[in-house]
Amino acid sequence: MKIAMIGTGYVGLVSGVCFSDFGHDVICVDKNADKIEQLQAGVVPIYEPGLDALMQKNVDAGRLSFTTDLTSAVQDAEAVFIAVGTPTRRGDGHADLTYVMAAAEEIAKTANDYLVIVTKSTVPVGTNRQVKHVVKKANPDLDFDVASNPEFLREGAAIEDFMKPDRVVVGVQSERAAEVMADIYRPLYLRDFPIITTDLESAEMIKYAANAFLATKITFINEIAALCERTGADVKQVSHGIGLDGRIGNKFLHAGPGYGGSCFPKDTKALARIGQDHGLPMQITEKVITVNEEMKRRMIDKLLDLCGGSFNGKTIGVLGVTFKPNTDDMRDAPSLTIVPALVGGGAKVRVCDPQGKHEGEALLPGVSWSEDAYKCVHNADLMVILTEWNEFRALDLKRIARKMAAPRMADLRNIYSPTDAKRAGFDAYDSVGRTGYNKAAEPIKD
Repeated sequence: MKIAMIGTGYVGLVSGVCFSDFGHDVICVDKNADKIEQLQAGVVPIYEPGLDALMQKNVDAGRLSFTTDLTSAVQDAEAVFIAVGTPTRRGDGHADLTYVMAAAEEIAKTANDYLVIVTKSTVPVGTNRQVKHVVKKANPDLDFDVASNPEFLREGAAIEDFMKPDRVVVGVQSERAAEVMADIYRPLYLRDFPIITTDLESAEMIKYAANAFLATKITFINEIAALCERTGADVKQVSHGIGLDGRIGNKFLHAGPGYGGSCFPKDTKALARIGQDHGLPMQITEKVITVNEEMKRRMIDKLLDLCGGSFNGKTIGVLGVTFKPNTDDMRDAPSLTIVPALVGGGAKVRVCDPQGKHEGEALLPGVSWSEDAYKCVHNADLMVILTEWNEFRALDLKRIARKMAAPRMADLRNIYSPTDAKRAGFDAYDSVGRTGYNKAAEPIKD
């Protein structure tokens, strides 16, 4: 099947590459000529493990190509996917659908024969009906259907998620469109992965409901972590205990400095706005948004306590600035709240991140970058772990403690234990949801 993928951002590129690996003939389209030139040269503009090799494999096989020419891409395509950005609109929290509607209109003016226009971008409920209206207005004679096919890709594990999904959700209005979508996903159907066919609105809502629920789960355990610190409980033990309940599950129960990334912040805000527009406020989701921001600020207070009440004149080494490991994405990362507070407080901040420098240099002015974790924290007054990259999980803590000016650690991802830190020679240690210590503390709990 011939497929056109409009947009080569994270979702569009991963989806296009994976569809081509299914055996489809895929053309990825983007107006950014520089990005297309990179892709044509075999350079992947985002960091996603395994994507570069899979892309090259399918380019070499002749199933995958890249262009800026939407007209040529849409010609003869049986399905055209819209995978453009839907950022939060400034001022009102709505998802900005400008790029989606522009793509729909351009497709309409280009297409001649029947095709299915598939919205892959995350869009508010009712958007696909708007897309249908835009297409009909632009080309009244075009024979087409619209479909909703939300993505559920985790950055850092996107290829695995696409090839072995928990489920594929397809929203359609006609049997004809359902058949086209079934053909596209036939390789998954043949391996018994769940493919759910719904109406348009339900497919759109599934995406928002899923992300809001996961954001809620993260925020819940972060609140419990704060209470654990006050009561002497250990959030890691609490998470394990409640996660064994099959009704709850153990995923997304890791306490930390708050969620970030390209999806949860944007989608929770959009869902809250959808509820307001329909006169039914999403009170839980709205509270999740508020509490998540409070959690990021609470982390700043932890660091301030470890620095004796002032960042001024302190040297602080920060390990990890991307919102999660195995990605270069820094959108709404906790580091974007925490690091500027350190700089603004007068600290000299060094940063180390395996993939974050490319975006981080522009987003985190006033910091210096280290290629090595040990150099990052050398002679520092505080080491802060913000992202749990694998290379930060087995550091030589004794070596670090000896080389720091003041061996103090803020482990905001609970990678190490208080015992690990104390045995290594750290004078102070704090984490999220567990009892920390300083030199004058009572014997620690582990």
